[in-house]
Amino acid sequence: MFPDVQAMNNYINGGRGGVGGEGSGGGTGGAGGHGMGPSLNFDIRSGGDFTITNVEHGERGIDILHRTVASAAIHDSAESYPQPRCHPETRTKMLEGLHKWALDTDSKTAVLWMHGPAGAGKSAMMQTLAHQLKDAGILGASFFFKRDHATCGNAKTLFSTIAYQLALSVLCLRTPISQIVENDPSILLRSIETQIQKLIFEPCRSHQNDDPVAILIDGLDECEGHEIQRKILRAIRNSCSSKHLISLRFIVASRPEPHIREVFDSPFYSDVHRTLNVEQSFDDVHKYLCDEFSRIRTTEYISTPWPSSNVLNELVRRSSGYFIYASTIIKFIDDKNYRPMERLEIIQNGNKTDSEAFDALDQLYMTILCSTPRQSELIPILCAIVNFDLTAPTIDQLFGLADGETRVLLRGLQSVLHVPSNDYDEISSHHASFLDFLDNPNRSKEFCVGSLHRRMELARSVLTLCAGHYREIWALSFSSLTLARRWVSFIISLPPSPELWPLIGRMNPDYIFHPDSDLEGMLTWLRRIPSVPRGLIHLWKDYEYMYSFGDMISGSCGVQQETFFQRWHMFPSPKLLQVLASIAVVGHPKLSLTHTLLDLTWDELRNIICSLRPLTARPLTALPTLHQWVSSEFYPWPFRDVALVYIRRMVRNLATPKKANRKFR
Repeated sequence: MFPDVQAMNNYINGGRGGVGGEGSGGGTGGAGGHGMGPSLNFDIRSGGDFTITNVEHGERGIDILHRTVASAAIHDSAESYPQPRCHPETRTKMLEGLHKWALDTDSKTAVLWMHGPAGAGKSAMMQTLAHQLKDAGILGASFFFKRDHATCGNAKTLFSTIAYQLALSVLCLRTPISQIVENDPSILLRSIETQIQKLIFEPCRSHQNDDPVAILIDGLDECEGHEIQRKILRAIRNSCSSKHLISLRFIVASRPEPHIREVFDSPFYSDVHRTLNVEQSFDDVHKYLCDEFSRIRTTEYISTPWPSSNVLNELVRRSSGYFIYASTIIKFIDDKNYRPMERLEIIQNGNKTDSEAFDALDQLYMTILCSTPRQSELIPILCAIVNFDLTAPTIDQLFGLADGETRVLLRGLQSVLHVPSNDYDEISSHHASFLDFLDNPNRSKEFCVGSLHRRMELARSVLTLCAGHYREIWALSFSSLTLARRWVSFIISLPPSPELWPLIGRMNPDYIFHPDSDLEGMLTWLRRIPSVPRGLIHLWKDYEYMYSFGDMISGSCGVQQETFFQRWHMFPSPKLLQVLASIAVVGHPKLSLTHTLLDLTWDELRNIICSLRPLTARPLTALPTLHQWVSSEFYPWPFRDVALVYIRRMVRNLATPKKANRKFR
C-alpha cells in the first residue's frame, strides 16, 4: 500500500467545527459548528518495513511508550515464562561479583561485557542477576534478545523498552521520559543513537538518584545484524562520555563473536568497560546433576545409588563444565512418558542410536553452523579439527589455503570453538558435545564429518601434505608434530583402499619416524589391499625395521655380546659407524635428526640401517646395546667425520644441538 515506507505516525485530533457567523455591527458572530469527526495527520518515513502508530491528541507519553514495548524481552515477562535461572548454590562467585560491580558508585567503568560460548549459562546468569538486582532495588531495565523473534530479535524497540522500564522503576525519571515522548512521539522512530540520547541519557543527566541504576542487555549476538550490534555498543559508549546525576551500569552479555570483541577491544571502549568470562565450572555442574538426580529419584521412587558415582562423573566430564549439556540430559531423562533409568542408559550408550536426547543441543549447534558462510569450505576444516589437534596455520597448509584463511572461515564459530590469536596453540572445542555432534550423522546431518566420504577426503589431504617438504624439527609447531604422529593411526582406521596407496608410496619419511607411529599396523593395512605393489610392501618393511632401530641399539641383550661383536666385525661398515657415532653425540636415536645431521638421503640411511638385517634375528629388541661399543677412544674417525659435518652446518648458519658441543670439548 505504501511502497518503501518504514513507519507512519497518525496524529488523531478532534474534528474541526464549522466557521462562526459574521457579527453585525459591533455584535459578536455566531458560534462555530460542532466538529463532525476526527482529523488525521500523517508522519511518513521511507525505507524498510512498514510500521504504523496512532497518536491521539492529549495522550500521555508513558502510554505512547507502552505501545512500543517488546514485553517478551523483559526478564520477568509472562510471554516468555519460564526463563532459565541459575541452579541454587551455583555460579555464586560470579553473581556476587556482578552484584558488587552494579552497586559500586565509585566504579570507573560504566559497562561490563559478560561473554562465554554457546551453552555456558549466560542467559541463566542474567535472569538470576535481574531478579537479584530487582530485589535490591537497583534494576532499571532489562532486554533479552531472542534470535529470529518478531519483537525480541531486532533493535527497533530496544531503547524504547528500556526507557519505559526506567520510567516505571526510577521515580524521578517517570515524568521527564513521559514528557519527552508526549512532546515528540516521533522520537520512537528515530535512530537508536537518538533514542538512547533523548530517552535515557538526557533525563539521567538532569535528575538525581542516590543509588546506581542497572540496565541488563542479554544475547546481543542474537540481535539481527552485526552492524546493528556494533551501533548499539557505540551508542552506549558515546552516551557514557556525558556526566550524569544518575549512575548507570550497563551489563551486556553475548557470545565472544569477533565483531563484538573488536568493539570492546578498541581504544574507543578501553577506559569505560570491564569484561567477565563465563568460565567452565565442573563443580557447579556436579552440584546441579546431583540435585536433579536426587529429585528424580524421589519422585520416581528409584532406589539409591542411582546413578553410580562413575556414571555421574562421566556426565560431568562430558559437560565440559557447561550447563547446556547437563540441563539437556536432565530434561531428556525427566520425560514423564519414559522410565528415567532407561533414558539414562540411552545417554550412556553414546547417543548413537537415539538423537532425541540432544534435540535442544542439536538445534543450537545447527543454528550456529547454518549462520556461517562458505559452509562447503568449512566442513573439511571441521573434520580436521575433530580428528587432529591443529593450529590455524597448520590447517592452512593442510588444505592449501592462503595464510589466515582458516581464521576467516572459523570467525562465525567462535561460540563453539576456541581459535587462538597466536599461531602456536591448537584450535579446540569449548564443549566436548560439539565434537560428538559433528561426528554423528543423525544429529549433524549435512555438517557431519564422521562419514567415510569426509574421512577419505581428509586422508587424501593429510597424505598429500606428508608427501611434501618437511619443516625442520625445531621449527615445527606442536600441532604439526601431532599431525605427523597421528596420521598413521588415522589412515589405518579407514578401510584399506587402492585409492590411497599411491599417496602412501610418495610419503616423505620425515613424517614417518615419530614416537607412537604404528608402522607395523600400516604394513598390515597395506597387505590387505589386493592391488598394492610388492615394492611398496618391501619399502614399508624397511621402514618398520628402521623404526625399530632405536630399540635395537638401546634394548636389552638377547644374544651373547661377544658372538655379535665377532660377527659384526666380519662385515665392517664405516657408514654404520658414522650413524652410531652421530647417535652417541646427539644422545638419542632420532632418525630424522640423524639423516639431516649426516647429510644423508633417506634412501642412503635406509640402506645403511637395513644392512644389519643379516646379522639380527627377531625380535629386533633382542639386540645388544651397540652404541655402548662405539666410543671416540676406540673409533675416533667416525666422531671426526661427524664433527666435520657439524662444522659445515654451523658455517651454513644452522643450529647445532647443545649436547653435540659438549661432546666435542
